[in-house]
Order: sequence, then structure tokens, then C-alpha cells
Amino acid sequence: MTPLRQRMIEDMNVRNLAATTIDSYVREVAAFARYFKRSPEQLGPEEVREYQVHLVNERKFSWGGFNKAVCALRFLYSNTLDTDWSVERIPYAKRPKKLPLVLSQEEVRAVLEAIEDPQSRVIAMTLYGAGLRIGEAVHLRVGDVDSKRMMIHVVEGKGRKDRLVMLSQVLLTHLRRHYRRHRPRRWLFPSPLGLDTHVSQRHVSTAIMAARHVVGNKLVTSHTFRHCFATHLLEAGTDLRTVQALLGHSSITTTAIYLHVSRKRITGVQSPLEALRNLS
Repeated sequence: MTPLRQRMIEDMNVRNLAATTIDSYVREVAAFARYFKRSPEQLGPEEVREYQVHLVNERKFSWGGFNKAVCALRFLYSNTLDTDWSVERIPYAKRPKKLPLVLSQEEVRAVLEAIEDPQSRVIAMTLYGAGLRIGEAVHLRVGDVDSKRMMIHVVEGKGRKDRLVMLSQVLLTHLRRHYRRHRPRRWLFPSPLGLDTHVSQRHVSTAIMAARHVVGNKLVTSHTFRHCFATHLLEAGTDLRTVQALLGHSSITTTAIYLHVSRKRITGVQSPLEALRNLS
């Protein structure tokens, strides 16, 4: 490990960044250095600009991936290297605002029933039943499920924030069946490889994507269940602040996007064309 990488990791650790964020930033900076075959200490804003053009034109990065690289480089040059030029010269990309895919409850049922791997099916039920992110679900421990209070304790979710979410009676029934089948000791969803770790996100995501054919050409992913959780709660009359807390969003603006995909909200408004019923 180079001294620069070690120093950057230490800088991220003292700021208590999540392990996944640290790994991501290190990979992005390493890719930047490999592109120029030089240490980032020898590079500056012109090289950063050239690299950003490379990511867009040649690597065809998604805007989310592009901005992840920007975050890593900004951290490197503003914190670890403390450069004398402003990191504001490393621009973020304006991401297109796309509405999330939301399935009907009948479609959710169809996808859940089509997931062949039993453990992945229970995890998908947890995503939909509690609105968890895939990373939060696979990191659940046996003790995080509180059947007496009917709650699930999400430990260090995104942003290293703990939160409590509801435990559905239906989900509890399936979790108990899962427990009797696997007898997990530490991780609620253990690795199928017999390792002393939890199941991988990739394993679950693959199982979910293999089942999405039952809803046609809709691009269902593990995160789709979280979108459905939020939207279906809003359609059932749950207030936006409560949904925000359950999802673990820092800003209610992030949660408000689900108002735009709520079928009940959209169909409950009458089109002005209805006033022209006698139009020939």
C-alpha cells in the first residue's frame, strides 16, 4: 500500500465514513492514477478534467458513477492532499431526474412468488415489508428482529444511521420459517457457501432479476421493492414524514419523489378535458 493511499484511508476513517464508501473512493482514485500512470500527487485540475472527459466519452459512465468518481477526487485533493487550487474546479454532473419504477401489489406478489431461492425470497419480502436497502437487509443479525415490539433494528444504515422499522406479521411468519430451516447464529441471512458471513448482495440481486420476467419487460431490481414500499404506504394514507423516517432519508425532498409516482394521487385529480364531455 502506498503512503498516499494509507493517508487517504486514515483521513476517511477519522471522519467515520462507511467502509463501503472508503472502498469505493480508494478504487476511484486508483483508477484515476492508473489512467495517467502517475501518482495523483503529480496531477492537477487539467488532468482531472481530461479524466472526466474520458469517463463520459470513452468509458460511458453513468452519471451516478461519474459523480462517485468526482466525490473521491474531491476528497483526495481537498482533504488528503490539501491542494492550493479549489476543488470546485472538479464539477459534478447534473443527473437526470427519473421517476422510480413502482409495481402494483399484484405484481409485487408475482415477483416474490417467482423467486426460486427460498432465502432470497425472504430477503425480497424484507425489502418490501420494511423498506430496507439491499445492503441493510443482508447485514441484519438475528438479534435485530424484535418480535415482542414488532420492530426491526437497522444498525448503521446509509450514512451510518440506526433506525427502527415496522415488522410485519406476515414477514415475521416467514422469518421464523427461515430461522427453523437455517438456524442462523450471527447473520440472519447466512452465506449459502457455508462461510461465517452473510449472503452477498449480488446473490440476492441475481435471484430477483431472474424472477422479473413475470412482469414483462419491467427492469425490476432489489431497490424496486423499496420504491414500492414507500409508494404503497403513501397510497394507503401514511403521511410523508413517517415514510421519510422509515426510509431513513435525511431530507424530505428525497422522499417527496414518491408523491410523483403515487397512482392514487395522480388518478384522484380530474383532467380539465373532463369538462368538455360534449366535444365532437
